[in-house]
Amino acid sequence: MVRTIDLYCGAGGSSWGARAAGANIVAGIDSWKLATQTFADNFSGAEAITRRISERSQLKALDRLAPFDLILASPECTNHSCARGARERDEESRRTALHVLRYVRRFRPRWVVIENVVHMRSWHGYDQLVTALEKDLHYHIDCQLLNAADFGVPQARKRLFIICDRERPIPPIARLPGARQQTARAVIDPAGTWHAGPLDNGRRAKRTLRRAYRAMAELGPDVPFLIVYYGSDGSGGWQTLDQPLRTVTTLDRFGLVSYQEAVPTLRMLQVPELIRAMGFSKKSCVQLDRGTRRDRIKLLGNAVCPPVMEAIVLAITNRS
Repeated sequence: MVRTIDLYCGAGGSSWGARAAGANIVAGIDSWKLATQTFADNFSGAEAITRRISERSQLKALDRLAPFDLILASPECTNHSCARGARERDEESRRTALHVLRYVRRFRPRWVVIENVVHMRSWHGYDQLVTALEKDLHYHIDCQLLNAADFGVPQARKRLFIICDRERPIPPIARLPGARQQTARAVIDPAGTWHAGPLDNGRRAKRTLRRAYRAMAELGPDVPFLIVYYGSDGSGGWQTLDQPLRTVTTLDRFGLVSYQEAVPTLRMLQVPELIRAMGFSKKSCVQLDRGTRRDRIKLLGNAVCPPVMEAIVLAITNRS
C-alpha cells in the first residue's frame, strides 16, 4: 500500500480521499490540537502529531515511521486568499508551503501533492516552490486547478493542486466513475430537522434582509434559497438550491430561507449539512464531534474535499 503522511492535515479531508484510493495513512501533522485530535478519531491506525511545521522542525523523529511513498500537504492558505481583501499578508504564514520541501528532501517520496487556494500562484514564493520540486528534487510536476463540483461534490470549490511524481509525467485528473454534479439541494436536511426562526424577527441586519428580499423578488413566493451571511461574494449574496453550494469557508456563512405557511424563515446550515457539502460520503462515517460549532465549521472550511484527493491519488498511483 502507498504509505502516506499528511502535513497540515487538519481534520483529515485529504487523508480520507487518499485512503479511499487505497493509501495507507501513516501519520498526520498539524499545529492545532483540536485538528490532530479529530484526525486521530478518524484514523485510528495512524499517528496524530501536534506540532508546528516550520524551518526549524526536527524531522529525525519521523524516521521511525518512514518510508513514505506519498506526502500530502495543505499549507496555510488564509494569507493567499482574496478573502483577506486589502489587509496585509503574513509572509510567515505563506512560507508554510516552502516548509514542505524539507520533508520531501528528507523522505524522498515517490509522490507529493500540495493543495492551496488558486491565488497562491500570485505569491512571489510560488515559483521558488515549483522550481525546487522540479529542478532540485527532480519531480515531474503538473499544477492543476480542480473544482470539487466536477468530482461529485455539491460545492463549487476551486483549488490549486501541485501534483508531483518522481518517475512519470502527471496525467489529467478525471472525475471518479459515476460522479455526477450535485446541487446544494443534496446538502439540505428535510424540513423540520432543524429549528428555523422568522426571517424578519426585528433583529436581522438590514443587509441580510435586503439580500433575502432580492432573492424573493427574483424567485417568487415559496421558493427556498440560500443567503450568504458574510460578504456578498460577488453574486448578490444569495443562490438557488439548484446549483452547487458556493465555497464553504471557516465562517458560519450560509443561511437557508424557506417557508412555513407562506411565512419566510431563516436558519443557518448545520454541521452535518456542511459535512455533506464537503463531499464526505455516508460510508466514510467521519467523526467531527470535538470542539464548538465554530471549531467544527473551521475544520470543515479548511479541509480538502475527499473525492478530489481520491481522484488524484487514483490517477497517479494506478500507473505505478
